[in-house]
Amino acid sequence: MQKRILSIFQYAFFLGGGLFLVWWQLKSMTPADQTEFYAALQHANYWYIIPVALLSILSHVSRSMRWKLLMEPLGYHPSLKNVFSVTMIGYLANAAIPRLGEILKCTFLAKYEKLSSDKLVGTIIVERSFDFFCYLVFIGITVLIQINKVSAFVEQQLQNIANAPGIPIWAKGLLLFLFIVFVVWAVRLLFKKFPQNKAIVSINQFLKGIGEGFRSVKKLKKQRAFFFHTVFIWTMYLMEIYLAFLAMNGTSHLPIEAACSVLSLATLSMIATPGGIGTFPIFVMETLLIYGIAAPLGKAFGWVIWGVSTGLIILIGLFCLLAIPYLNRKADHQVS
Repeated sequence: MQKRILSIFQYAFFLGGGLFLVWWQLKSMTPADQTEFYAALQHANYWYIIPVALLSILSHVSRSMRWKLLMEPLGYHPSLKNVFSVTMIGYLANAAIPRLGEILKCTFLAKYEKLSSDKLVGTIIVERSFDFFCYLVFIGITVLIQINKVSAFVEQQLQNIANAPGIPIWAKGLLLFLFIVFVVWAVRLLFKKFPQNKAIVSINQFLKGIGEGFRSVKKLKKQRAFFFHTVFIWTMYLMEIYLAFLAMNGTSHLPIEAACSVLSLATLSMIATPGGIGTFPIFVMETLLIYGIAAPLGKAFGWVIWGVSTGLIILIGLFCLLAIPYLNRKADHQVS
């Protein structure tokens, strides 16, 4: 009886938390942001928004399957339904508090699959470390495939600096070089003098985590499947943006290279604020300015992408939160 009451309490607590996230996401918008958000969704061509949503769901499923592959060396073979459910619950939690979702993912999966949450945390570290490297590679590819566009943008920015009144251009260049040298020297000095500092320890652990991540991937029996899902996930992200371009008249002419740029810069917004709220449309707007898209249209497009992505996370995350106890009810009865 007490176990049932405890389960009901936990269920109600997490359901209430999910509903709170819905309220928090909307309340965090300014009135102007809400106006742009609803206007962008109202005028979008939903025949393109629907496949965008489907691609987003496919990326989440593929990420869940890739996470399963990382558990196999531990002897864990959880069901895909549970892995997908906790993945979406994790996204839902991360929309409010960064990294909370990673804890909940491990906690929920450990509970319903009878696994060790400590070992699951290790697979999360491997996954995130590998994703960070893939993100850097993607940025490099984005720059290479449109080097002329990037060069022209950098040249324009340098020209603006050169034309600014005050210090001559050669002096500005010298100051920039000296500043870079000073920063590199200062960082090396800090790492050497204060190796026990919490921030420095965290950075070192992160860098070691990347190395351990690659070593773990090398030990996988299904390496091809792991790399396939990695490429597939990033391809889905990219195609989401490219198809979304077609949903608005002002962006329908943009090439795939522009989608690469938007994905590269918009990913940073997800780090800057929980779920990218408030920053995602701004990052997208600033990126599309390079391609001649007016600021209001660029920001509206950002709201469309953010709205579809966040809406799916909220809806599917809440559904999974509601459904996962019932999906595992038979297993719970067998254990009891």
